[in-house]
Amino acid sequence: MKNLLLPLMLAALLTGCVGRPDNIVPVTNFNTTKYLGKWYEIARLDHSFERGLSHVTADYSLRQDGGLKVVNRGYKDADAVWKESEGKAYFVDKPDEGFLKVSFFGPFYGSYIVFDLDQQDYSYSMISGPDKSYFWLLSRTPTMDPALQKRLIDKAQGLGFDTSKLIVVNQN
Repeated sequence: MKNLLLPLMLAALLTGCVGRPDNIVPVTNFNTTKYLGKWYEIARLDHSFERGLSHVTADYSLRQDGGLKVVNRGYKDADAVWKESEGKAYFVDKPDEGFLKVSFFGPFYGSYIVFDLDQQDYSYSMISGPDKSYFWLLSRTPTMDPALQKRLIDKAQGLGFDTSKLIVVNQN
């Protein structure tokens, strides 16, 4: 039994957390080609890996192995330096469903769930992680129409994200 338990624990650790929060459903008819390119972070919930960053962007491109290359970049105001992190992402189920697993740290993956998306122009996207403490509102432009931003944040709140703790990202 001991010999079986260790490999199972190691496998669970290496696969990371690629679950989905309750009532968060990935978009369907996801078009990877349209999603590629630069996105600006409009708002996020706080996490240590982005703490103190402004001017945050995410740039997605294709990898030769069929996954996506993810380059996150932001300005660390306190240190007056740019920070950049490169990761990789792969679809969890189907390539036309906005449910990916992303890794910035070796074999450890976390959920990247596109649960709302302007499916015509791909001008905005809302992302969840493996639980509702992870939330990002992204846009193709550094600013977003205030009415649209409010509507999307209200939707996120209705789905259970604590939008009272949102950080609105300085993109100026």
